[in-house]
Amino acid sequence: MHFLITAGPTREYLDPVRFISNASSGRMGLSIARTALRRGHQVTLIVGPIAPRLPQAARTIRVETTEQMAQACFKHFARTDCVIMSAAVADYQPVVCRTSKIKKRPGKMTLHLKPTTDILAELGRRKKRQLLIGFALETDQPRANALSKLKKKNLDYVVANSPLSLSSERIEATILSAAGESFSTGSVSKLTLARRLVLLGESHFDAPRRH
Repeated sequence: MHFLITAGPTREYLDPVRFISNASSGRMGLSIARTALRRGHQVTLIVGPIAPRLPQAARTIRVETTEQMAQACFKHFARTDCVIMSAAVADYQPVVCRTSKIKKRPGKMTLHLKPTTDILAELGRRKKRQLLIGFALETDQPRANALSKLKKKNLDYVVANSPLSLSSERIEATILSAAGESFSTGSVSKLTLARRLVLLGESHFDAPRRH
């Protein structure tokens, strides 16, 4: 099988030195990539700006902005079997990115933002035979919001989790399926969740497995 996996945050620049981003460490996506590789699969890893060492056996594409991640996903999507979008992608970007550093001035500053490309929604529209798995990081009504995302973006599965997982080695998640199935993981290592997601991909395609 060919897995397409995204990991880490994206950055949206205000000026040459400042940007909007989040605290994603990329651990979840890297755990999924390493698990898929260990089980004998081909992996394309699209990764935002993170520090951890990346798996050498994966085809790695480094990106910084949401638009760069979107274009990389769209380029490789058609040739993949299972897509797991674990990156914490910025939802908004500045309307204008200044070419020189914004200087501090007295008083308030208003920041005008516009939506970034909705990568998951676009992949959901383009999906044919691919298995598409997304993540929903929620602070309020996690199950309801994750189910809404699952349906609106034509996902096969969505992994609902909380901001506590962003910089942690552990995660507490609920996996929801388009078929109405639900599974709560409890607090587990990201490697444990990664294995479960890779197994979902394998079972969908009945792929050969390396244990």
